[in-house]
Amino acid sequence: MSIAPVIPFVTEPDMERVLEACAEAGATSASYIVLRLPWEVAPLLKDWLAAHFPDRADRVMSRVRDMCGGKDYDSGFAKSMKGEGLWADMLKQRFSKAAKRLGMNARMRGILDMSEFQKPVIEAARRPAAPPNPQLDLF
Repeated sequence: MSIAPVIPFVTEPDMERVLEACAEAGATSASYIVLRLPWEVAPLLKDWLAAHFPDRADRVMSRVRDMCGGKDYDSGFAKSMKGEGLWADMLKQRFSKAAKRLGMNARMRGILDMSEFQKPVIEAARRPAAPPNPQLDLF
């Protein structure tokens, strides 16, 4: 399983390439989390963006607010993990299409084959002395 954080205009342009690298490394499933900025983290990120990506710092924060209902952070679980709105939907579509193209996140579950199952035999000497109870045979 691979989980990739998505930072608009920083890691987001490489989302498909990151998924490809994960698939090449053997990952069969993947997920993503949109950048989350709890209260004490937002000022740190803004400073980091100003230092490392001054040309796009305002765009990054604007996109974050677009996906968080106009705020830097939305504490609602689903909203904070995947975002909401047009940009969040676009990220979801890009991620889903890339994962599908790479054969990731495919459900490989079928009907459980129990034909080879054998109930374990517990030796009488190891069995605790207790009144007969068919429920205990399950353990």
